[in-house]
Amino acid sequence: MTNATAKAFGYPATLVAETASWLVLVRPKQPTFGALVLVCKEDAKAFSDLSTDAYSDLRAAVRGIESLLHKMVGYEKINYLMLMMVDPDVHFHVIPRYSGLRAYDGHDFPDAGWPGPPALAQAVDLGADGAAKLAQTMRREWLKL
Repeated sequence: MTNATAKAFGYPATLVAETASWLVLVRPKQPTFGALVLVCKEDAKAFSDLSTDAYSDLRAAVRGIESLLHKMVGYEKINYLMLMMVDPDVHFHVIPRYSGLRAYDGHDFPDAGWPGPPALAQAVDLGADGAAKLAQTMRREWLKL
């Protein structure tokens, strides 16, 4: 199942992983390397609307995300932002945080907000092709977890 929010973030091309209730997608605009979007597959517009199963399955999604990002990014902190100002379906922006730079595919990824709040507007825009390429790499790594 998909929804408007998943499509807005490039689904299915940006798909990293899927659990029973959640989609893990690459965020095409990367404020830090490895930024993801965790989108609920249920038709829920408020966090309190999620089913018990979705809440329970959130644990599996988060464990996978943190294992993947620890391995690929070496983050020092991780932020889960539930902004839901534009995209209507329940979702989190997952922002790995770190001092210094990370590099991938010819791009440097500073954490411009470190050590404060994430600087979401200062993002590396991977574009559709770059986001799909990163998703493919992350998908392979997810399967090794």
